[in-house]
Amino acid sequence: MNIHEKYINRCIELAKNGLGCTYPNPLVGSVIVLNDKIIGEGWHQKAGEPHAEVNAINSVKDKSFLKEATIYVNLEPCSHYGKTPPCANLIVENGIKKVVVGSIDANSKVSGKGVLHLQNNGCDVIVGILENECLNLNKRFFTYHNKKRPFIILKWAETEDGFIDKLRDSTSESSPNWISNTYSQQLVHKMRAEEQSVLVGTTTALNDNPKLNTRNWFGSNPVRIVLDKMLKIPSHYNLYDGSLKTIVLTVKAPDKNINHNTCFEQIDFNENLPKQICDVLYQHEIQSVIIEGGAQILQTFIDDNLWDEAYVFVGNTKFENGLKAPELKKSPNEVKRISTDTLRIYVNQV
Repeated sequence: MNIHEKYINRCIELAKNGLGCTYPNPLVGSVIVLNDKIIGEGWHQKAGEPHAEVNAINSVKDKSFLKEATIYVNLEPCSHYGKTPPCANLIVENGIKKVVVGSIDANSKVSGKGVLHLQNNGCDVIVGILENECLNLNKRFFTYHNKKRPFIILKWAETEDGFIDKLRDSTSESSPNWISNTYSQQLVHKMRAEEQSVLVGTTTALNDNPKLNTRNWFGSNPVRIVLDKMLKIPSHYNLYDGSLKTIVLTVKAPDKNINHNTCFEQIDFNENLPKQICDVLYQHEIQSVIIEGGAQILQTFIDDNLWDEAYVFVGNTKFENGLKAPELKKSPNEVKRISTDTLRIYVNQV
């Protein structure tokens, strides 16, 4: 690993501290180096707050060192006025002449313009250091801007004999039939804290009455997305409690909203459902979604090959009969043990 890779790698490490907190902004870390020694560093912590470069520059005690230093950043410095001033301008104003960038920004407001501004103002700019690692760090951000859809994660738990739920009837209680252990359940809440939204279908909502929050992990709650074609979910269920932003996808929206945190979007359930879901989420500037169920909607995304990652928790139990789990016709990219559970991780090279 050469010196530039060393410090871009540090930028990536710093940027990860903002995971789940920066939407709709990307994950960015920045390091300022003089004579192979870090004199300042920072990361973007929350949308609307200072960017990584600002925090890094502010952390340098003696600003006279900046004129001889090199600033590293995993993503191209912004060049436009948003909620904060342009970072490219700040770099120039502080006399930093050497800039090393991991990857170009995918946002059309920035893409290439930040680098050009730096070069036009006498900066020596190097681009493309650990580019693949930098692109993977911001896979949600790049998918949203390049593919005009959210980054899609499929998630479900299944028994050893391949079922995701027991058979239910009208007398069944509206609560989950747990398959995975408490450690896996906590990991799912961690995933929710890192992604921007989570989606369930009508059957899952009726059977489990889920809250879809992060109560077992510290972090932001995701936006809840609910498929409810005929508005069958009772208004007293958890998804309508108004505690979190909730988007309900339906055929016909009600005459008035249930609460200030719930909105209704009309879609055609006879047309391509996954694409319509992606279009609605894109319009709401949602960069990532976990599809948590049920089996039908998960299988629909699989059949359309419209997914990026899948996490399948296999519990140490058998139902012998019930609702069959979705089928992924490929081998997992990674397999982990979580106490008594097995976690299979799949990556889709779309």
